[in-house]
Amino acid sequence: MTAGTISVLLVDDHAVVREGYRRLLELNSDVQVCGEAADAAQAYQRFCALQPDVVVMDVSLPGASGVEAMRRMLAREPDARVLIFSVHEESIFVRRALDAGALGYVTKASAPDVLVEAVRAIARRTSYLSPDISQALAMRTAFSEGPPGRQLSAREFEVLRLLVQGYTLPSIAEKLGLSQKTVANHQSVIRQKFGADNGVQLAQMASRLGLQFTGSASPA
Repeated sequence: MTAGTISVLLVDDHAVVREGYRRLLELNSDVQVCGEAADAAQAYQRFCALQPDVVVMDVSLPGASGVEAMRRMLAREPDARVLIFSVHEESIFVRRALDAGALGYVTKASAPDVLVEAVRAIARRTSYLSPDISQALAMRTAFSEGPPGRQLSAREFEVLRLLVQGYTLPSIAEKLGLSQKTVANHQSVIRQKFGADNGVQLAQMASRLGLQFTGSASPA
């Protein structure tokens, strides 16, 4: 690694996506991708081995989430610099990432130069939010998701996020590498924490957090 070059660990579960971002970042002489990872466990292992200047990580990963991976990294190295790079624009995703220790959050809808600018800022230990995220947060006044969203564990939030996207319990179990019984238990706990007796009420509570159900019906 050349002196003065920012080393980056890319974490995304799609190889084609990682390749595209690698090429984008390495068009800049001051940025070099030192490694890649496809899931949270691999991300943590390569973080420990490579000690990158910046970790660019998606939130949605197979198994443990990007937020869980970041917590492990920060527990090992409190000065770890993590930039979340995600398709999710909802303020609750941003708030959870920042609360967990991310220095920045950029959406995948951002212009290419925004990602490069964010990596440089995070390398300097300067916080960074992409313009679309800054606008969304300003409109929601101080991240006002309310208590229920903050009460969810990282795994419960992942289950809720997938329910919001219209996934069935079996498909959620397969995606997260869990048993259907475990996913059903998480759904039950989420309902209890939200005070929701049925899927309609759960959908209403999720909507208050800025999450909108995209399936053909609310979760059962």
